[in-house]
Amino acid sequence: MAFMVKHMIGGQLKDLTGGLTEEKPEAEKGEAGAKGMTQEEYEQYQQQLEEEKQERDANFAQKKAERATIRTHFREKYRLPKNELDETQIQAAGQDVELPTELAKMIAEDNQEEKHKQSVLGQLSNIQNVDIDHLKDKAQATLEELKNSAEKCSLM
Repeated sequence: MAFMVKHMIGGQLKDLTGGLTEEKPEAEKGEAGAKGMTQEEYEQYQQQLEEEKQERDANFAQKKAERATIRTHFREKYRLPKNELDETQIQAAGQDVELPTELAKMIAEDNQEEKHKQSVLGQLSNIQNVDIDHLKDKAQATLEELKNSAEKCSLM
């Protein structure tokens, strides 16, 4: 930021003097000279551009990882096949990837509704999976044991 102010003010002062200052040697008139900066200013400018690019790339990777996390969540929820690209994007972020708060709230609400549904439906499905023949055999055996124990009872 400081080099931008220096560049703006320095350029105006140079115009006022009419170019009476000494000329720069040809060696310094590379890319920096073409942009009207000294070599140091140009290097600072390039460094700042590189830092901004890295920050943008990191933010972009984070957003991609968040989206991949959302897709992964829905794949698990609906039992769809996993996608290697999503896992790669999550690992590339290198940080703990969290869902956005609004989406996390929505997912939590959906999970509560599903748990409620699963509690009733889960019991019904458990009943469907029970071996009815096995239950009949157990019930008959229990009745026979009760009859035998009633016959042995001295009070009756």
